[in-house]
Amino acid sequence: MRYSINIPNFGDFADPRTVARVAAAAEQAGWDGLFVWDHVVHDKAAQRGKPFGDPWMLLTAAALATSRIRLGTLVTPVPRRRPHQLARQVATLDSLSGGRVVFAAGLGGPVDDEYGSFGEPTEPRVLAELLDEGLDLLARYWSGRPVTHRGRHHEVHDVTLLPATAQQPRPPVWIGGFWPNRPPMRRAARWDGAVPLFRSARHGAVPDAAEVRELMAYVREHREAEGDFDLVLGGATPADPDAARDLIGPLRDAGATWWDERQLQTGPGLDRLAPVLRRIEAGPPAL
Repeated sequence: MRYSINIPNFGDFADPRTVARVAAAAEQAGWDGLFVWDHVVHDKAAQRGKPFGDPWMLLTAAALATSRIRLGTLVTPVPRRRPHQLARQVATLDSLSGGRVVFAAGLGGPVDDEYGSFGEPTEPRVLAELLDEGLDLLARYWSGRPVTHRGRHHEVHDVTLLPATAQQPRPPVWIGGFWPNRPPMRRAARWDGAVPLFRSARHGAVPDAAEVRELMAYVREHREAEGDFDLVLGGATPADPDAARDLIGPLRDAGATWWDERQLQTGPGLDRLAPVLRRIEAGPPAL
């Protein structure tokens, strides 16, 4: 079991220096990863007036402040990115960090705010097509080999993006989505991991172990690739080690390989440094 800290890319965490401080504290306290959100406006009504930071700049600051922990976004909405530009950003960070990037992808949201505000497509079918085509292109770009592609949404003519990612054949790719929606988990089964949210346990709430077992059985049913598969669960746990173990232990037994420590999305500390630092300094639960 590995343990990560999760922070939004707005509020206090819009400042790369603050994120560097969080990353250094997490590494010193024994955490295994730091993951940041990838939003432009998030929920405009809720976050209006707050500063936002570019997630890849924030993670660059984190990489320069650390040497061990894994770094990435949870999650990057590939449909609103140009795959070749995104491939460059990820490869640069992977090189800078010495191969410590995890790439987590999904549709993102809220769709009306994050896509519709900028005149981007909002139809779920189109976004799913853009996600799958974009993921395929990213993996090909990261290989450092020539790419020629003519798809429904993207076209590439004999392009080689160098350098390739430090991790080969590519960084681990995790897929986000809401359970019990089946399509995102079928997509995750084709890659390296799943980062589910649950309709019964939104961001920051601890999911039910029975739902986790059901999800993992579904992924195994649809997984054809060999090799390890990560299941990343998250929530807000108490700093008391025994209480945290009681919450996380059943989820590990159900198949979780990462625990991602999060603030409650509806709580006052979501985008504030002080409560996050307090939780980091208490250290990860030891199972």
